[in-house]
Amino acid sequence: MIRKLTLLCALPLITALYGSTALAGEPIKVVASFTVLADVVAQVGGEHVAVSSLVGPNGDPHEFEPSPADAKALKAAKLTFISGEGLEGWMERLISASGYEGKPVVVSDGITLRSMDEDGKTVTDPHVWNSPVNVKVWVDNIEAALAKADPEDAAAFNANATAYKAKLDAMDAYANDKFADIPEANRKILTSHDAFGYLGRDYGVTFLSPLGLSTETEASAADIAKLIEQIKTEHVKSYFLENSNDPRLVQQIAKATGAESGGELYVESLSEKDGPAPTYEQMFRYNIDQLSAAMAKSS
Repeated sequence: MIRKLTLLCALPLITALYGSTALAGEPIKVVASFTVLADVVAQVGGEHVAVSSLVGPNGDPHEFEPSPADAKALKAAKLTFISGEGLEGWMERLISASGYEGKPVVVSDGITLRSMDEDGKTVTDPHVWNSPVNVKVWVDNIEAALAKADPEDAAAFNANATAYKAKLDAMDAYANDKFADIPEANRKILTSHDAFGYLGRDYGVTFLSPLGLSTETEASAADIAKLIEQIKTEHVKSYFLENSNDPRLVQQIAKATGAESGGELYVESLSEKDGPAPTYEQMFRYNIDQLSAAMAKSS
């Protein structure tokens, strides 16, 4: 009887500390802005996090329109992760609409960024994940945020992060190996928009595209004519569609230049689970395989 009374007396204190005894040990609710980031967060968090992505598979994070369900998911999250650098222009509106009181973790903080001139303005390239070297910075930022939110599981987050960074190193080595025997003159590819700049920087590949860093930009007739002439002059022989973007413009340019289709790349979004790119690692390796095969063919 004494033990029962002691336990009953302790229950209010336990409830005050943890909300309820059923919540102890449950994974923390985490929201990520898009599928690529959600997968990396899940790799670091493991069983201790329940991750949902606002933008779904094959979705465009530039033109995403949040729904009331997204606002509800954000409101319920303990942590929110975004890539940053202008990718999620809709996030501020969503936070305001949802009543979310936290501050999103910007995982790209610390990455050496690309910048360029677009229509007289200097803009930063937000597509940092197309370099696994950059994603190692993501992993460090994610680990730190999760450990702060859930210090009891910090050791697990650290172990997961260390293991995943080894995978990222292997992915980087894989890409270097795939491109090693392809002459630099043949490392030229036409894509829908300027989203592979970090991959190009890491592996010496030139990507040409009619649209700028965002799919929300528009290409003028003069810009398209100039690009067609450049493709012909530089003998760019392959083009790729992107899983999350409208293919019509790049198909039009390819037709005018004689470039041949190399298939589809996953640039800003993972595929469905039964597709070729359901995780970031699979997405990166798939893209490298597609690109290197097209370049080798043109060689």
